[in-house]
Amino acid sequence: MKLKRDKFRNYFRKNFVLLLVLALITGSLGACGSKDDWRSREVTVIDDNYRTWYEIFVYSFCDSDGDQVGDLQGVISKLDYIADMGFNGIWLMPIMPAASYHKYDVKDYLEIDPEYGTMEDFEELAAECDKRGIKLIIDLVLNHTSSEHFWFTEACDYLESLGADEEPSAEDCPYYEYYNFVKGNPNSDVWYQVGSSDYYYEGMFWSGMPDVNFESQGLRREFEAVMDFWLEKGAGGFRLDAVKEFYSGATSKNVEVLTWVNDYVKAADPDAYMVGEAWEGLGTYAQYYASGIDSFFDFEFAGPTGVVTKTLTFSGETNSAQAYAKALSRVQNAIREYREDAIDAPFFVNHDMARAAGYMQYDERKVKMAAPLNILMSGSAFVYYGEEIGMTGSGKDENKRAPMYWSADASAEGMTRGPLDMEPQENQFACAEEQMKAEDSIYSFYKDTILLRNQNPEIARGTVARLEEVEDQDIAAISKTYDGKTIYLLYNISETDEKQVTMSAEQYGELDIAGYLSVDGGAVTMKDGVVTMPSYSVAVLRPAES
Repeated sequence: MKLKRDKFRNYFRKNFVLLLVLALITGSLGACGSKDDWRSREVTVIDDNYRTWYEIFVYSFCDSDGDQVGDLQGVISKLDYIADMGFNGIWLMPIMPAASYHKYDVKDYLEIDPEYGTMEDFEELAAECDKRGIKLIIDLVLNHTSSEHFWFTEACDYLESLGADEEPSAEDCPYYEYYNFVKGNPNSDVWYQVGSSDYYYEGMFWSGMPDVNFESQGLRREFEAVMDFWLEKGAGGFRLDAVKEFYSGATSKNVEVLTWVNDYVKAADPDAYMVGEAWEGLGTYAQYYASGIDSFFDFEFAGPTGVVTKTLTFSGETNSAQAYAKALSRVQNAIREYREDAIDAPFFVNHDMARAAGYMQYDERKVKMAAPLNILMSGSAFVYYGEEIGMTGSGKDENKRAPMYWSADASAEGMTRGPLDMEPQENQFACAEEQMKAEDSIYSFYKDTILLRNQNPEIARGTVARLEEVEDQDIAAISKTYDGKTIYLLYNISETDEKQVTMSAEQYGELDIAGYLSVDGGAVTMKDGVVTMPSYSVAVLRPAES
């Protein structure tokens, strides 16, 4: 026995280098399709309007000057964080002067709210975004102004100055026609009295935000100047607030207003991107695409009763992985009835919705799996700040806009206090600085998901088709075709079961795993056309390279 051991030692010493090379080759072949392997693939980010967007509430995001209120310099300080995550678009919630913390009541369309900084700060932010390939869009609130906006105060002062027998005239006060005024009490809870006069104004949301009148050509010229101003300052487009309320209940009139906005902005900057908020069902918001506006938010998939939440938390065939795949096609086809080149705008939650972690009962596996169900959809995918770390926030609006959880130390540099009327929020998952160090964190899973999207241009831009031959209710199987190339996405949405999906060469050609996601870190593998997937995983398959 000793002789055999000595012979083995001598063989090992003489052939150490050869054995090491063989081990490396074997290891590299065995890792083909592994997480580390796919993550090293080249990122192909196309400079167009199919982007991955990060929504920021500046007030609560990052403070640069120690007053515990977020500001534009704070956003600048976190641009590398945002870019490193893979985001190439930022949407800033309103940044113009306002009386409220949320700033949807604009007092001056041509200024920066002093809490957030200066116009020079905005110009610097736009320039720094441009250096990183990030398109910056800002919230543009056209449906209403603040009751403190000088257009409104001038109009009200004019109406109160009229004698009992005098009729108002836009020739005497042009701002009078910028708003919806009536004489006499309409006896409605969305109409408010102008001082002690007999006149009333419409405010669909509240008295501090009077609705504007788009019948006024003077008003439209004012807004054209506003759009020109921000495009010249470096904005790459606009998020359009509350578009269904321009004329509440009148979709065709709203579409006309949006057509005017689209035509004007695209004439000024053909590359500008606009996304509208039409908080309606699919059958209605799809109609808004006829305006030419690039995108409208996809409310079908969002919120506590949207497709993503139902897929992960509800049971039954109508909430299965198959139902998710069918919904992808259904939304795509509904939108394309109105415009073939429409860009869907999927999102999971935003500033008006409770945080997603609550929908998932703080189940980390489900919180992670929600990411690809949103981010790997076709179109421009939006992520609300803090979702990448599973932040907490529900109840009143202030709670949904809580401070970005950068550090467990509330007094750490950059931390904000959040809205003054916010109730205490206790985050259930670790802060960003801790999650960034952990490979198995929610943050890392989001980062991998965005990387997979960026590596495969077909994910954002592809036309979706469901693979009907895959009948397992726990498997969503789709193809995406773009620029003559087709890839395949497989989702195992079983909470517990490993699944196998046959993707035969005879039917699909030779395929390779281009990348995958697995909430528990297990590998997705493929052998002889059979893809083996752990529970809660996603695989992207591409034609094998010759």
